[in-house]
Amino acid sequence: MLQLYNTLTRQKEPFKPLVPGKITMYVCGPTVYNYIHIGNARSAIAFDTIRRYFEYRGYEVNYVSNFTDVDDKIIKAAHETGEAPLALAQRFIDAYTEDTAKLNIEPATAHPRASEMIPEIITFAADLIQKGYAYEASGDVYYRARKFAHYGQLSNKNVDELEQGASQHTDAEETARKEDPIDFALWKAAKPGEISWASPWGAGRPGWHIECSVMATTLLGKTIDIHGGGQDLEFPHHENEIAQSEAETGQKFVNYWMHNGFVTIGEDDEKMSKSLGNFITVHDIVKTVAPQTLRFLMVGTQYRRPIRYSEAGLKEAARNLERLKIARDAVSYRLAGAQAGTDAALEAKLEALEAAFVAAMDDDINVQNGLAVVYELAKLMNETAAAATVYEGTLQHLLAKQAAWLAIFGIEFKAELLDADVEALITARNAARAAKDFAKSDQIRDELEARGILLEDTAQGTRWRRK
Repeated sequence: MLQLYNTLTRQKEPFKPLVPGKITMYVCGPTVYNYIHIGNARSAIAFDTIRRYFEYRGYEVNYVSNFTDVDDKIIKAAHETGEAPLALAQRFIDAYTEDTAKLNIEPATAHPRASEMIPEIITFAADLIQKGYAYEASGDVYYRARKFAHYGQLSNKNVDELEQGASQHTDAEETARKEDPIDFALWKAAKPGEISWASPWGAGRPGWHIECSVMATTLLGKTIDIHGGGQDLEFPHHENEIAQSEAETGQKFVNYWMHNGFVTIGEDDEKMSKSLGNFITVHDIVKTVAPQTLRFLMVGTQYRRPIRYSEAGLKEAARNLERLKIARDAVSYRLAGAQAGTDAALEAKLEALEAAFVAAMDDDINVQNGLAVVYELAKLMNETAAAATVYEGTLQHLLAKQAAWLAIFGIEFKAELLDADVEALITARNAARAAKDFAKSDQIRDELEARGILLEDTAQGTRWRRK
C-alpha cells in the first residue's frame, strides 16, 4: 500500500485520494526574479519524480505548479535592471522553462501566475474581511492569525512564541498598522512607482501567501490531495496558506503535506540559497555538467532528506548512469540473434524485482531502495546478455522494465548510431583479428577509443559504446 509522510501529522499515512484513481497536487513554484539554483531545481525534480511514480501506479495526476510573478524581490530586481516587473518575470519564466526542460522535468498540468488571478485574489481577501478573519489598515489588508484555531500546527510552532515579522515581509511602519505583530498581509497598498491593481482598498498588489491559496483552490478545488514544496516553506508560507484557505472555504485545505529537504554545499553542509550567496544556477551548471547527470544526482536521495552537492557526487552519478546504460546496450545487442519466446525462470525473477521496486517506492517514495532494485535489474540484464541462449520476448521485457523505471527518475537513454566510417573501422578490426593481425587490430581499437568509441569483445561478437 502506498504510504506518504504527512508533515501535518508527522507520520506516514496510507494514501487515499479524494477521488479513486485521481490525484490533485499543488507544488509551490519559483519566484521568478533570477535563474533557478539547484536548490530550487531539487524541489522541482523531487515532485516531478513523485508525480511520475503516481502515474506509473496508474493514477491520473492534475499537477499545478505556480509562478510567483508579483513580489517584492521582482519589483526590486526590475528597478535595478530598468525593466517592467512583469517583463522581468516573463524573462525568468522563459529561463525556468528552458532549464527544467534540460533536466527532463515535465511541464505541470497548469502553471498559473499570480498576476493572472488578481480579481480572484481580491474576492478571496474581501471574503475573509466579511468573515472577520481579516481587516483593512491604510490600504493594506491583514489576516488575523490568532483567530485561526490551528495556526502553527503544520510547522509545530506555538502562536504565543512566534517572533514579530512572521510573514517575512515587515517593517516598523507595517507593524504599527497591524492589530498583532504575527498578522500577515493579504493585500499591500502600492508605493509610488510600484506595479499595482485597483481594489476596494485602493491601488495595491497581493501578498505572497494569498497567491498560492487562490491558485490552488481555483484550479484544484477547496480541498486537494497533496500540497508540496521545500522545507523552508512550512512556515510561514504554508502555515498561512492553511489559515486563510480554511477560513475562506470552511473546509480542510490539504490532506497530505509533503516537503523536500534542502541542497547543501561545502564540508559544513550549509544550505544553498540566494540569500546566502552560495548558490549555483542550473543555467550555469548545465554548461559543464550533463543535465541528466545532475538530475540523477538529485533523484538518488529520498525527497525528505538533504542532498550534498559536490563534484564527487556528480562523478558517482555519472558512473552509475553508465552502468545502467551498459546493461541496456548489452541486452539490446543480443536481440539480433535471440530465439523466439520467453525464459520462464527469468520472467519469474523480473516479476519478483517488480514487486520489490513497488514495495520500495510505495514506502514514501524511498528512491534509495527503489534504485537498489534498478541496479539488481541491471545485474540480471548483464547476466542474461552473457548467456549462450537468449529469448527475444524476455530481452524485450527487460529493456521495457528498465526504461519504465528509469522514466520515473527522469532518465532516458537515447538510441545511438555509429557513423559509416566508424562501422567500417569495426569491420576492419574484425577482419584483422580473424587474420591474427593483432597489431592492426590494436591500432584500430586505439583509434576508435580516441574517437570516443569503446569496444567489448564477447562470445557473441564485438559490442561498442560511447565513452
